Amino acid sequence: MFKLMFLEWKKLKRHSVIGEVIIYWLILMFMPMFFIKMIMPAFGQSYASAIELNFFIQLGFILFGGSLINQVFIEEYKNKTISLSFRYPISRKKLFMAKVLFISLFVFLATMISFILTGLTTYLLDQVFPIINGQPTDSDISTYFSSMIIGSLIVPLIGFIPLFFFAIWKRETVPTIVCSIVTMQLPNFSSFTNFKPEFVIAVLCILGALSIYLSIKTAESVGEI
Repeated sequence: MFKLMFLEWKKLKRHSVIGEVIIYWLILMFMPMFFIKMIMPAFGQSYASAIELNFFIQLGFILFGGSLINQVFIEEYKNKTISLSFRYPISRKKLFMAKVLFISLFVFLATMISFILTGLTTYLLDQVFPIINGQPTDSDISTYFSSMIIGSLIVPLIGFIPLFFFAIWKRETVPTIVCSIVTMQLPNFSSFTNFKPEFVIAVLCILGALSIYLSIKTAESVGEI
């Protein structure tokens, strides 16, 4: 399985993907302080509030997941290179599972690094330009690391929502990306409904898991060229 995952990495446009990840990191590193200063000063009342804001900002990596789905699945269908993979002496279910695991690991690591970079940047900037009230407590630090682990796990899962229908079934890039954009924004708009953000995120995680299950379960039939 690891060899198949490594093969997916070798097939990627690596310079393009690495450049995309760096852009995400650079943008998200400064987003919490920008939002607190310019848009949502209420989140600067404490580090606990800033940590909550940062969690939702990191959901932006759901879009990166959609970008990887496009490269790992859709582009291979469009340029017919996936037909070569189908000739490997392995089942298509195993091949699809390797692709899913590769995307999951990549997005997980990218999100976790983003949490670390954003946390350090927010703290250091706040020391130079005090915006957040008070200083982070031991409880805040513990909460942040918990948020980092949970966020790094749910972002890849939610990111797979467009996989089955838009990527494997329809094989369309634009709807896949649009679905990722809408999905990452839904928890932020939960305040306009009667649903709590946690409930929305839980539902999105279930949909992501269902999309993965259907993609692997039907790989032999839906995976046809």
